[in-house]
Amino acid sequence: MSLCTWSGVKCFAADTLAYLALGDSYTVGRLVPAEDSFPYQLAAKLKSKGLNIPSPTLIAQNGWRTDELIKGIANSGVNQKFDIVTLLIGVNNQFQGISIDTYRVEFVQLLKTAIAYAKGNKAHVFVLSIPDWGVTPFAAIRSPEKIAKDIDAYNQINREESEKAVVNYIDITGISRALGDDPAYLAADHLHPSGKMYKLWVDKLERKIIKVLGIGH
Repeated sequence: MSLCTWSGVKCFAADTLAYLALGDSYTVGRLVPAEDSFPYQLAAKLKSKGLNIPSPTLIAQNGWRTDELIKGIANSGVNQKFDIVTLLIGVNNQFQGISIDTYRVEFVQLLKTAIAYAKGNKAHVFVLSIPDWGVTPFAAIRSPEKIAKDIDAYNQINREESEKAVVNYIDITGISRALGDDPAYLAADHLHPSGKMYKLWVDKLERKIIKVLGIGH
């Protein structure tokens, strides 16, 4: 990656910017076309800024907890370095009642891995908070209040550890709570986000990335 200057504005030369997305079903974009998932929408939006960024590399699967993401990374064979790394993980820890202490230990390990993938550049790692699935129709007969409380506890951990690691933190939980019961923002299972919801996440994420990379428009 190299920077150039054009009309007094920072821009990127023709070098390719590699992007890695680590996570679970929210990263895969379950039940939406691949191009509607947030990693693909993000790549497309960055391309619109003039960046040479190919399709993202994903290490993510539906249902993965933090420990399964750790194993998935180890088994992925992905050894290259990246210019942008996103990390969104933890909802399945919450759903399966995994200890938040375990989550903290494993999340810290994943943060270290994300930083290593980003060539050691902490500024190029972007953690997204866990959405609150408790507001969705799918969760109506479960316990929305308890789910919200649990999600807050997990997000307190990932925020604290992100701040300690000096990486970027993007809070998307508020968006999920505001719109997560609207069918337009949900996939067909009435649980996972639609492309329209992912776009709102990408808007916040893209603004942060543009600021960090120092790109003008």
